[in-house]
Amino acid sequence: MGRNKVILLPKIKRILEELGKNIKLARLRRKMSAEQTAERANITRYVLRQIENGAPTVSIGIYAQVLFVLGMEADLKKIAGDDPLGRKLQDINLNVKERAPKRDKTNGKGK
Repeated sequence: MGRNKVILLPKIKRILEELGKNIKLARLRRKMSAEQTAERANITRYVLRQIENGAPTVSIGIYAQVLFVLGMEADLKKIAGDDPLGRKLQDINLNVKERAPKRDKTNGKGK
């Protein structure tokens, strides 16, 4: 059974390519070879090369493993962490209920 080819919008493809370049730059800044990084991430050098090229066919778990090896796993928490559009949409649909009448402190009933 063959796999379906992943078809991405050009914008998404550019984002993945930029992510791959950033991962490669992080690896080089740490003076880690591709072989070292791949070995520590328990992947092949070929898969690491795919990641550094922004391949959409590599699972996000493998990307996360490489980020962990580079000490950058906390960056994953930033993905979709701030959602201004979603919050605005949520606020639009919030039902604002009227306040309940104040209770009379003497007998506990509303005014």
